[in-house]
Formats: sequence, structure tokens, C-alpha cells
Amino acid sequence: MNASVPAASGVAQGEPEMALPPLELDPLRAAARAIDPAQVEAAIVGRRSVRAFLPRPVPRPLIERLLQVAARAPSGTNTQPWKVYVLQGRARDALVEQVCAAHDAIRANPALAADYQEAYDYYPSQWVSPYIDRRRENGWGLYGLLGIGKGDKDKMHAQHQRNFRFFDAPVGLMVTIDTVMGRGSLVDTGMFLQNLMIAARAHGLDTCPQAAWNAYARIILPHIGASEHEMLVCGMSLGYADPDALVNRFVTPREPIERFVTWVE
Repeated sequence: MNASVPAASGVAQGEPEMALPPLELDPLRAAARAIDPAQVEAAIVGRRSVRAFLPRPVPRPLIERLLQVAARAPSGTNTQPWKVYVLQGRARDALVEQVCAAHDAIRANPALAADYQEAYDYYPSQWVSPYIDRRRENGWGLYGLLGIGKGDKDKMHAQHQRNFRFFDAPVGLMVTIDTVMGRGSLVDTGMFLQNLMIAARAHGLDTCPQAAWNAYARIILPHIGASEHEMLVCGMSLGYADPDALVNRFVTPREPIERFVTWVE
């Protein structure tokens, strides 16, 4: 199924009208403007992985605005390797149904996991400290908040599958790069994604970047109309956070700079 939609102006059916102020696209003029450091820092610090969204639609002009701003991310020799597929409505729902079915099938028959492989290694093949310690703290912190015990396989499966429902966000994004590009393009695309998430916060939206989708690229890429020469980098949920959801109280810690900064003078 090719669920891609040609770019067009206007507002999709069911979306609210939105008037946005003009966007300054000249970097030199934008840099000359006064900037409130506290607002920039609040957008960065306020970014978090939200795992429960409201059904409130996100107007297409706002999504376009976020992507336009995010595209100012740096990239090696200005290659701009990222490609973005925006899923909404029936196209989003159809993908959710297909991937959730595959996820359930793998649970019923683990041998099927061999048919769903990531295009690149997001995580190491062998974990070592301190990374495994942080990973465990993250996982059990989230599960503990939700009352999911270590042996509760059903609840673990259901919570993991929330990824493949975009955590109920009305907008899902799939980000790809051409397979011909080098590993540096993953760095470039990461900076694009960070720009997108910070821009979303500036407009009162939240996100959740998701590598969980990567194993299901064989379903996703044909669905979105990507070419055979594209590699899935990650998915992302985009929308308005549910303020009443327990899961959205989960906040991950960060290491103090003394643990990751070395001053060389």
C-alpha cells in the first residue's frame, strides 16, 4: 500500500484552521534578532518522551512549520539526507494495525522475529556499564510507575505495543535516509530530529522519538511509498500530551556534566 500524499497547501478535513506568524527563513536576519535564553532553554529542557497523547488534531500548517524549522539543522556539506513521511488518518491507522499484528505474531511465534531485522544497530550487541545500568534504571522506572512487574509478560507486551500505536498521537512520522549515505548522515538526521522536537515544544506540542519501529521496516517502507534505496532511521509520535496520563509523569534523569565533560587546557 502506498499511503504517501502529495504535498499541498490548506487544511485537511477535520483539522482546525490555524494562522501562524511569518517565519523568518534568512539565518542572518534570524540571528540578528534578540533571543530570550530562558525560553530556548525551557524548550530544550522541557522536551521529553511523551507516551500518551490527546486525540486533538495537529493542523497541517503547524506540522509544515515545524518541519521547515527543523530543516535548518546542519549536515555534512549540506547534504540534508533526511526524508520525512507524515502519517495521519487512515494511513496512520492502517500502519498501526499491520505492525501491531506483526508484533503479536512474533510473541506467539518468536521464530518470526528473524523476518523483522533493523537496517542498522541502534543498540550494542553486548551491553556494558554504565550504559546497561542506565537502561535498566529507565526500563524499571517506567514499568514501576505503571505497576508492571518483572514477570508480567502480558503487560510488558501491551506497553511495548503502545509504541506501534504512536501512543495514540494523531500524527506519526517516519524518517528515512538513502542507503547510499554513510553513517555521518545518521548524525545529521539526529540533529534534524532534535530541531523538530524542540520546535514542537515551542508550539506546545510534544513528541516521542521511537527506534522501536525500525525492525518493522519491511512493513513500513512499502506502506509509506519509500523507495527500495531508503533506510528507516526511526519513527516519531507527535501531538498534544495527555496531562492526566500517569505515564507522562515519568521523567528520566541526566548525568551531571562532571561525568561526561573533560576540560583540556
